[in-house]
Amino acid sequence: LAEGIERAKIEKYTDGNEFTKVEVSTFDENQAKDVETEALMRALLTNFEKYAKSSSKITTEMIDSVVDIEDPNRLADVIASHLPFKIAEKQEVLEIANVKKRMDHLIIRLHDEQEILMLEKKINVKVKQAMERTQKEYFLREQMKAIQAELGDREGKTAEVSELRKKIDASGMPESTLKIALKELDRYEKLPAASAESGVIRNYVEWLVSIPWQGKTEDRLDINYAEEILNRDHDGLEKVKERIIEYLSVRQLMNSLRGPIICLAGPPGVGKTSLARSIAETLDRKFVRVSLGGVRDESEIRGHRRTYVGAMPGRIIQGMKKAGTTNPVFLLDEIDKMSNDFRGDPSAAMLEVLDPEQNNSFSDHYIEEPYDLSDVLFIATANDLSTIPGPLRDRMEIISIAGYTEFEKIEITKNHLIPKQMKEHGIKKTQMAFKDEAILDLIRYYTREAGVRGLERIVATVCRKAAKIIVSGEKKKVTVSPKVLVDMLGKHRFRYGQAETEDQIGIATGLAYTTVGGDTLQIEVSLTPGKGKLQLTGKLGDVMKESAQTALSYVRSLTPRLGIDADYFEQHDLHIHVPEGAVPKDGPSAGITITTAVVSAILNRPIKREVGMTGEITLRGRVLPIGGLKEKSLSAHRAGLKTIIIPQDNERDIDDIPEAIREQLTFKLVSSAEQVLALALDGGFE
Repeated sequence: LAEGIERAKIEKYTDGNEFTKVEVSTFDENQAKDVETEALMRALLTNFEKYAKSSSKITTEMIDSVVDIEDPNRLADVIASHLPFKIAEKQEVLEIANVKKRMDHLIIRLHDEQEILMLEKKINVKVKQAMERTQKEYFLREQMKAIQAELGDREGKTAEVSELRKKIDASGMPESTLKIALKELDRYEKLPAASAESGVIRNYVEWLVSIPWQGKTEDRLDINYAEEILNRDHDGLEKVKERIIEYLSVRQLMNSLRGPIICLAGPPGVGKTSLARSIAETLDRKFVRVSLGGVRDESEIRGHRRTYVGAMPGRIIQGMKKAGTTNPVFLLDEIDKMSNDFRGDPSAAMLEVLDPEQNNSFSDHYIEEPYDLSDVLFIATANDLSTIPGPLRDRMEIISIAGYTEFEKIEITKNHLIPKQMKEHGIKKTQMAFKDEAILDLIRYYTREAGVRGLERIVATVCRKAAKIIVSGEKKKVTVSPKVLVDMLGKHRFRYGQAETEDQIGIATGLAYTTVGGDTLQIEVSLTPGKGKLQLTGKLGDVMKESAQTALSYVRSLTPRLGIDADYFEQHDLHIHVPEGAVPKDGPSAGITITTAVVSAILNRPIKREVGMTGEITLRGRVLPIGGLKEKSLSAHRAGLKTIIIPQDNERDIDDIPEAIREQLTFKLVSSAEQVLALALDGGFE
């Protein structure tokens, strides 16, 4: 047994060398102990040499100094001193009194140190390889830069990618979009510059970094300043100004209020676009204008997908890029002029833009990432609300802007149009002056419109004429009076005053509402012997034709009261004509006007010339309410009418009419056609 134990110990520490095959014929304990010690010494020395080969800290002199040591204690101590032990570990070795145990402990520690060295060597090799690869890439990139510099390509694609990466990091885009941008940039970096896809990816990444993902302008919420700016730039328009002041007041109380989506509806030339600019100045926001007139392709709003050649984002994203902030005032001009065709319906694409519940994640086909539009203040303008689809109209707050009154036009001409045109034509204040009578003549006799665009053109014409007089030396200062106006512009273009100069039989003055504001409408009726034929002329729409037939049916029901024979209508032809036949006319509000004109023709009694009227009629003679009373009242005032007959149900709309107009007009409220006839016919109606 003892022999087997000793042999096992020898085999353990000699690492399988020939020395392990020791023949022991007789058991000698001392001999066995010497053999064991020598085996441990050999094993310790062998492991130290292996460790020395792996370690750069063990020199050849250290190895030579250890090899010749024959004392096991000294061998263990010297080897321990050469090992990179901590103080505590060296103390631990010193405390082992038994030399065999000490050598055994050192052998185990040498194995551990050797494994650590091997692991460090592997790591160093990997690090060295990585460093070599990085250095190689750096060297090649520097060579490429040098070559590109020689070719005049400056720093080429590498610098461009680096610059784009910086822009992506600084853009503040959402995490999901950031990943997409970096992924596309990596693809761009790997593609050759000559590749067609390379340009597509570059454009896409450039669009991503150019869109404002963060960064708002701070709103100026001073309502006194806002009121001052709005009054400075625009006379009148009180309802719109009041709405803007309300918005600012609520924003001052609540910082988280979403921007309203406002639609300014009114005739051309009343200042809808310039009002939007003033709102942007009031809020101290960036202003962006996008014209939607004639847009009939959905891709104009949402953009094209990147698979198409020359694809770009839609007008909304382009506008946001131009603004550079996430909360501009965004004007959607002429939203009622959009149409649709086989390429899609752009008004349907606008639903997402103008819906506060959806536009916080607007999706553009080109960008393909959700974009937040909830901080944008959208303002749309329209001339005709009837052409805007119902769902789109429902998402906007409609603010109607009627035409200007004569008094407002005088103030606008004095304060805005004349100074502006004089400046544009290089005329100083000392060289030209307008008399108040001349300004009034310009408004009354040379323009007939709801807005002031035509008036501005006439003022520009006067300024050009004056510039010619000044430059020619004929006069140093031009004073524009009514007489001078006739010399400059010719005779009066329009008639101002009474719609008719005298009471007429069969001619009634109606009030109409068009896309360019209110207007007066003359309706003529002629009766001739015939076979009961009804003829309608003047380019009337279907609704107006039906209104004329309804009016005639009601008049036929009045046959006994009119004092005519029962077969009167079978023996006479009736011709109803609305002058200006080239202009389309439609709507039901001419019903009582047609009725009055027909009754006047039948009774051969004139209609009061200063009376205008508007209202829809039923077969039983009831008068139904109409729309656009404010615009119609303005047109009646321009035409010089004194009395307006309106439906009883429109009484609530009288307050919307400017006070200056209300003071010069008399409003008669009626609920039946008989009341209309009593007020309009000379001598009344019984």
